[in-house]
Amino acid sequence: MKKEGTHFEAVADILNKRVSMRRFKEQPLREEDVQWVIEGARRAPTAGNMMLYSILLVTDPAKKLILSESCDHQPFIAKAPLVMVFVADYQRWFDYYEASGVKDYCQKTGKRFKGPDEGDLFLACSDALIAAQNSVIAAEARGIASCYIGDIMENYERHRELLNLPPWAFPIAMLCLGYYPEGERPSPRSRFESKYIVFKEAYKKLSPDELKAMFQEEEKSFSQNNPFKAENLGQWMYARKTGSDFAEEMARSVRKALKNWQGESIL
Repeated sequence: MKKEGTHFEAVADILNKRVSMRRFKEQPLREEDVQWVIEGARRAPTAGNMMLYSILLVTDPAKKLILSESCDHQPFIAKAPLVMVFVADYQRWFDYYEASGVKDYCQKTGKRFKGPDEGDLFLACSDALIAAQNSVIAAEARGIASCYIGDIMENYERHRELLNLPPWAFPIAMLCLGYYPEGERPSPRSRFESKYIVFKEAYKKLSPDELKAMFQEEEKSFSQNNPFKAENLGQWMYARKTGSDFAEEMARSVRKALKNWQGESIL
């Protein structure tokens, strides 16, 4: 029991201490550490064991610089020792279907041979994100810091060209990784209490009083002196995130990519 308890404590330590880091030690990741992180991704749960994702490892300084600009102008991306782009990927399976004569099979059996649709994209995104989070935990266990970058979903046309992405491959998440700087490990940020996000049997819509209690800690840090002229935290968050220019670009980019995921017949 003692050994088992120690194991649980180690897992809890990894989960509870992990933070998003935007500063890294100026040192390339050791190859064995990179392979450890990749293996963590490979062992992630996956729909039907199809592994509907690809992982792009980016270390080229010129390419990282471009990503630091195209992903909402975040200079730290260019300084990350390793950038991992997680791609929701159905292209590989359709290439396999073609090589397997699926088109002829469908013609013989009366089945419709169609390209991937929106449901396939969502499933592939789930696979890719689960793999990405497995990588984050594997990295943390090895003393490697990480930071998610959702902005890789923006500028679809530019990223598609930069990363040589085929039509049925969409970049859903990006990770910046590197060793923690010496003596620098921020404290984890607070999270909402479970009673506000965990419900039994069915979804629960929170009341105004519950929402107020849920956000009370975050509201303490709100400043009336903000560039958005927001009067409260809700207005500030909407202006900064949901209603921002980058959110508009992300929506445009996703709509552009979705045109490839309409389940159209393949002739």
